[in-house]
Amino acid sequence: MSIFDRYAPFLQDYIYQHNWEALRAVQVAAGDVIFNTDDNLLLCASTASGKTEAAFFPILTQFCENPPASVGAIYIGPLKALINDQFQRLNELCEEADIPVWHWHGDVSQSHKAKMLKHPSGILQITPESLEALLLRKHAAIPQLFHDLRFIVIDEIHSLIRGDRGGQTLCLIQRLSRMANVNPRRIGLSATIGDPERVGAFLSLGTGRRTAAPKIQAKGMRWRLSMEHFFIHGEQAASEKTDTPPAPALAEKTDTAPEHADPGIGYIFEHTRDKKCLVFVNSREECEAVTTTLRQYCEARHEPDRFLIHHGNLSAAYRETAEDAMKDEDALFTTVTTATLELGIDIGRLERAFQIDAPFTVSSFLQRMGRTGRRELPPEMWFVIREDEPEPRALLPETVPWKLLQGIALIQLYLEERWVEPPRLERLPYSLVYHQTMSTLAACGEMSPAALASRILTLPYFHRVSQEDFRTLLRHLLETDHIQRTENGGLIVGLAGERIINSFRFYAVFQENEEYTVRWNSQELGTIVQPPPIGEKIAIAGHVWVIEDIDHKRHVVYCEQIKGKVPAYFGECPGDIHTKILERMRQVLREDTQYPYLMAHAAARLQQARHAARSSGVTEHTLICLGGDMWCLFPWMGTYAFLALERFLKVRCAGSLKLSGLSASRPYFIQFKMQADRETFFRVLQEEARRPLDPMELVYPKELPLFEKYDEFLPESLVRKGFAYGVLAVEEMKACIQQWNR
Repeated sequence: MSIFDRYAPFLQDYIYQHNWEALRAVQVAAGDVIFNTDDNLLLCASTASGKTEAAFFPILTQFCENPPASVGAIYIGPLKALINDQFQRLNELCEEADIPVWHWHGDVSQSHKAKMLKHPSGILQITPESLEALLLRKHAAIPQLFHDLRFIVIDEIHSLIRGDRGGQTLCLIQRLSRMANVNPRRIGLSATIGDPERVGAFLSLGTGRRTAAPKIQAKGMRWRLSMEHFFIHGEQAASEKTDTPPAPALAEKTDTAPEHADPGIGYIFEHTRDKKCLVFVNSREECEAVTTTLRQYCEARHEPDRFLIHHGNLSAAYRETAEDAMKDEDALFTTVTTATLELGIDIGRLERAFQIDAPFTVSSFLQRMGRTGRRELPPEMWFVIREDEPEPRALLPETVPWKLLQGIALIQLYLEERWVEPPRLERLPYSLVYHQTMSTLAACGEMSPAALASRILTLPYFHRVSQEDFRTLLRHLLETDHIQRTENGGLIVGLAGERIINSFRFYAVFQENEEYTVRWNSQELGTIVQPPPIGEKIAIAGHVWVIEDIDHKRHVVYCEQIKGKVPAYFGECPGDIHTKILERMRQVLREDTQYPYLMAHAAARLQQARHAARSSGVTEHTLICLGGDMWCLFPWMGTYAFLALERFLKVRCAGSLKLSGLSASRPYFIQFKMQADRETFFRVLQEEARRPLDPMELVYPKELPLFEKYDEFLPESLVRKGFAYGVLAVEEMKACIQQWNR
């Protein structure tokens, strides 16, 4: 029997009504696994390939044949917008079969939630944070709500496996399954998975099932891709003669920017009028700034505003206004956005996407470009790389167009190797251990220390957390009144813990924006979010400052002014860039390849960079003398290995080499003064890399590297251990050092 014949009659009718000529490969593959095996399923296929239908058509068929006696399937989505979008799609599909579809997040009415609690059935669509709240606040009702739960579908699973949020999702699934005494099959959906085997193992943790990950043969797709470069001030790179023929323009401009417009933002302004577009940026701050600038250009040209904004800090009303406008086929708006519109919400017939500077990952690039290319249009992305023109006397590393190289490397890695970042799963998630401990105690009430340890440490995601680690955590939480001991020797939530748990912010394990005041002596400079560790640099008030101290209780950062240049830091992660991307960036400088998507200025800027890199030896030598005793190290290693290298140089090598004034631009280069020659530098580093190295050596004395949301409530020993063993990529760093030539 074919998969189509196996579908319920109402689904066959749906397919006929929508004029599908045949099932897609992803739908056939998913149907085969769900109908014919008891395996979990990891479904990797391109954006708009029909993954949602592929997963739910077999599920709905089984529900028609044997209706569940409770909620039968949970759909976990990373964004409210995605859940709202999928709710409309699934609701329309399920109405005829009388299968209820419920959605549950912070913007959903209480009356809708009350109906689900009264009549648990069908499909529940929910975010990880709302599922946390449900387990905490409706603990006693979980068996009734989910005693016949058969499937859990995790959409955009790649977005959940790069941090604590994915671990939280896995812990919640496991906790719910225990409470309801069920073992539902798990289905993961994504367009961009770098290592399906490892992600499949992650998906199956605790289920006793294997994960099937069918290989879907993607049909050939033509991309419309361009990359242009702009100096923010001064003449553009193509003003000089070059030997490089540029790519032809993808489209003619449809507007003219004001006379003194920022060249890169003006370029976007000129190519978005009468079009439906997205403009991706890498931070909320930049999202606000770019939108404001584009709207000012509309005003200067006496045109109606045609730009919308969408990011995670906006109210639901603002976000939904932008989403509705983008879905309206007749409304030709352009939306400036962060990663919030990177995921699978259907926002209609998009003509093109712009990307300002390079994203940090191949996965992000593919997701963003995948927002276009629906409704029979080819995917189309225009990269806009913006850079301050290097000053004539700038040192070598500041003359390298890092974002241009990064953008080219991302594209080439996928075109040449179909490579996407693998997940980072071997972490020490102590912040999440705290969160799940407090959530479990709050939901279950008094528990003995042994029972609590058994409940937490048997969650598969915490397999690297030892019993001694957990004892250390519990002792600290007792000392700080986050938990307290009862007369019977049991544990309950303490007064300090109650204040944390009773906040609606408790349900999320990702950081929210908490502003810190920046002070220099008695002068207030402004505010930033999520300050970097002591010793790092920030840019604010037109100058660069080094952080001297942080008062986390009062939310004050104390700093001293220094010279130099560094990107402004307002709380956005500077980006987790994989070593393979840095290596491919170096190859971009080494090779003579003419990339067909580079426009005139980008091609000219790359030619300049290649000439300068070869003349200086950057393409062949890791260590370059900048003059006198000033040196620059180009490690070409990813963010976490680079972070380990900075510390390795200071802790293990600074004394032997007489290093001073280390200044890092992560993860591209490190400048320093050195009283030694090149040969000595490499000999010392390689000798030290061969010696045993405990990652704890690379945590500075008295340093408390608070990275995750609940790190501030952990004992200092666990914060330091989690950073050393879970963040610093020490083995990768050592392997890179041993490969360096002298």
